[in-house]
Amino acid sequence: MSGYLHRITDRELDELMPDLPAISIEGPKGIGKTETAIRRAATAFRLDDPAAAQLLPAATERLRTTDRPVLLDEWQRHPELWDLVRREVDASAAGGQFLLTGSAAPTGSPIHSGAGRIVTLRMRPLSLSERLQTESTVSLAALLKGGAEVVGDSELHLEDYVSEILASGYLAIGRLPPRARTLQLDGYLARVIEREFAEQGAAVRRPGTLRAWMAAYAAATATTASYEAILNAATPGLSNKPARSTTTVYRDVLSQLWLLDPVPAWTPGSRILSRLATTPKHFLADPALAARLLDLDAEQLMDREGDMHIGPQTSTLLGRLLESLVAISLKTYAQANRASLSHFRASNSWETG
Repeated sequence: MSGYLHRITDRELDELMPDLPAISIEGPKGIGKTETAIRRAATAFRLDDPAAAQLLPAATERLRTTDRPVLLDEWQRHPELWDLVRREVDASAAGGQFLLTGSAAPTGSPIHSGAGRIVTLRMRPLSLSERLQTESTVSLAALLKGGAEVVGDSELHLEDYVSEILASGYLAIGRLPPRARTLQLDGYLARVIEREFAEQGAAVRRPGTLRAWMAAYAAATATTASYEAILNAATPGLSNKPARSTTTVYRDVLSQLWLLDPVPAWTPGSRILSRLATTPKHFLADPALAARLLDLDAEQLMDREGDMHIGPQTSTLLGRLLESLVAISLKTYAQANRASLSHFRASNSWETG
């Protein structure tokens, strides 16, 4: 497969597959999960293909006899396969048997926990280092071990970071020319609203209201805005605002589709610092989605046009979208180093950080 872009997830899979019998790769649709997984599979079942979707559930014996590793792509369309994999792993714990990829949490019948049998691995849109394919001058792994010196330089300028914000970390979209990329991002968002909500069992009676809510959430990027503030920003002057239960559905379904990727607040275990803010910061899966929801281009971001403040943070929208790019990249690097990302913000009159 020439032209394949090697990712940090590749290194994680190379490390984990020899020892783990089943790994489920989770993340939003279109970020390259299938392309990464299929390189490692001896047998692949593409369950978004109607023919495969009809045959496999009726002939599950094939999973027991076919060459492994077996890839079950978009497995959530047939949740019963999760339990079949779980039982196969119970029978044999040999490493590298199954890869599952899913772009949404399954709906319908509940599935049994895969704890101890199926390990989940989150995959995100391309981080900055994966896009640029350049050698990093600062290692997060070294920093986590302690004693590393934070030194380095970059040839990137502000305009370059703006380009990366708008370019998207979605593999196929990010490589397109600007106009084609814009149309693809618009189409992606339209599919989420018009099709994927329904596929998750959530009927959208007012698509325009959902898109407005998503745009308000995009404007709240990198803030700790309350969901009430987001709703008010989405429906200014509207007397018949959606009920809290409706906006909760918005949030839940977007989370099931892996399109919300908030950063939790850091809190010390002892809670000594009682005035630390505990509200997560809001982030979409990719800052390019936020920019499209707000209909912003590079010139508008650079000129601070369309700046919209929701919540306590009053930095520019460009600054918040840049923080989104940084946060998504750091989450990818942290996961690879068995770490996690959180934000620190002091409440009241304390300084933020």
